[in-house]
Amino acid sequence: MKGKLITLEGIDGSGKSTVAKKLQENPEIKAFEPVFTREPTRGTLTGNAVEKAIQSDTDQLAELFLFTADHAEHLAKLVKPALESGKTVISDRYSDSRYAYQGITLKTRLENSLEWVKNLHRGWTIVPDLTFLFDIRPEISVERCGRRGEQSKFEKIEFLRGVRETFLRLAAEDPERFIVIDASLSPESIEKEVAEKILEFLNRN
Repeated sequence: MKGKLITLEGIDGSGKSTVAKKLQENPEIKAFEPVFTREPTRGTLTGNAVEKAIQSDTDQLAELFLFTADHAEHLAKLVKPALESGKTVISDRYSDSRYAYQGITLKTRLENSLEWVKNLHRGWTIVPDLTFLFDIRPEISVERCGRRGEQSKFEKIEFLRGVRETFLRLAAEDPERFIVIDASLSPESIEKEVAEKILEFLNRN
């Protein structure tokens, strides 16, 4: 693979999607002609299935497999071809979101659910070259998002607390890949920091 894969991760309301949009407008970033993408994918068969599953009462394990199928399709149709042609790919969410979210969602159904989900991807996924983790306290993220879905505010905070802890664990296990960003700062300062670090990384590689 000649290109570089950069991913943006974080719990709901961390502001990573806002920063992803800003990066697309950054002239210095645009000079590298990166491919911007996201997971779940938009407008695809697998991506649409994931979105429908999220909005319905789909079994949690079935939902994981839908997410994983969408990831496989995303890799085959966009990520791998772009990397093989030497392009930089910047993805808003990627496999670490699955490890963190489904790792928590399935913890009562599977023994060591995080490792189980990671093993499901082992051998065929592409590990990012650089990952930004937008870290924020769940209490702040829930206030930013408002109440989504049927979970109570307390249930949502408890769930996101587990997801955040998993993200931080993943970052601690792979410090050379992860850069942890304080997502409680202003969007402008976060976008500036992320853009600077991306440019530093791309100019170095």
